[in-house]
Amino acid sequence: MLPAAAHSASSRCPPAAVVPAAAPAFPRRLRCRCSEHKHTLAGVPRRRASHQPSSHSQRPPPLRALPTLKLRRLRLVVPEEDPPPRPRRIVLLRHGESEGNVDEAAYTRVPDPQIGLTAKGWREADDCGRRLRDLFSSDGSDDWKVYFYVSPYRRTLETLRGVGRTFSTHRVAGVREEPRLREQDFGNFQDREQMRVEKEIRLRYGRFFYRFPNGESAADVYDRITGFRETLLADIDLGRLQSPGPAARRTRDMNVVVVSHGLTLRVFLMRWYRWTVEQFEGLNNLPNGGAVVMQLGPGGRYSLLVHHTADELREFGFTDDMLRDQMWQKTAKPGELNKGFMTYGQSFFDPFTPLRPTPWVQ
Repeated sequence: MLPAAAHSASSRCPPAAVVPAAAPAFPRRLRCRCSEHKHTLAGVPRRRASHQPSSHSQRPPPLRALPTLKLRRLRLVVPEEDPPPRPRRIVLLRHGESEGNVDEAAYTRVPDPQIGLTAKGWREADDCGRRLRDLFSSDGSDDWKVYFYVSPYRRTLETLRGVGRTFSTHRVAGVREEPRLREQDFGNFQDREQMRVEKEIRLRYGRFFYRFPNGESAADVYDRITGFRETLLADIDLGRLQSPGPAARRTRDMNVVVVSHGLTLRVFLMRWYRWTVEQFEGLNNLPNGGAVVMQLGPGGRYSLLVHHTADELREFGFTDDMLRDQMWQKTAKPGELNKGFMTYGQSFFDPFTPLRPTPWVQ
């Protein structure tokens, strides 16, 4: 018979065995189960379970299936609302006469964005403001307004200030400075003689694709104007140009004025009406303080022939094809395509249609 101390020690679970060094990296968990003084350790087979029924060995009864829930579909009813009215006009305005227009040497000592207006340029801005005010009020509407987008260059900001002085505060719906409307980048401080050489090369290379050293080509301007056009359309479609509040407060006589630069405005028209490179290169700059008006036709699209005459557009550089397209735009509806215009028609595949000239051929 064992002593009492020995008997008490034998009735307890012995300590876990030490895993030898050759054991795998992740050994099985050591388990110690005390049952009738029978011990189960790692590596020692368990005692076969008894076939006697036990309350612990019985499995719980299966769960009942949950009852099917009948969910009602809720129909969200959103009150229909008319889309915001489109602006009656989109006016493209070139800045007034600048110091660089009078003396190109100004670009050699003053950064292009800091070139300001001359005294004549300020007068042109004032005159343009009065012409625009008369144009916007000519429809007899009492709630017309104007929204401005402006290039961040000094000469365009000063032009906007001169134009804005002719409008009452309640007529101005908003002003937004838009860097994508800036002038074509000709480089930093310009060397006068070098710029003369570069412009001669541009005539031989092509006005649209020629990129000035450390500057931009007209094709580069086209890319950023494409982004601005999408922003402008989103502002129109989402009603961002209108005053906040109920739809009843929206005016149908909104006018958008884009104050920018000569080449940038020509590129804007090219992108809007999908003109070809050849058509773009035939256009002339607007005069300082000059404007071109894109006005809504009865179908809901913007056409230059609503406000301007065909002779005025020919002076701007329009071809007969471009005039026919503007006549179509005058009555067409949004979403329609002018399949008779050369951009969509068969002229690209006509073997008798001359391709673009090659000015570099002597």
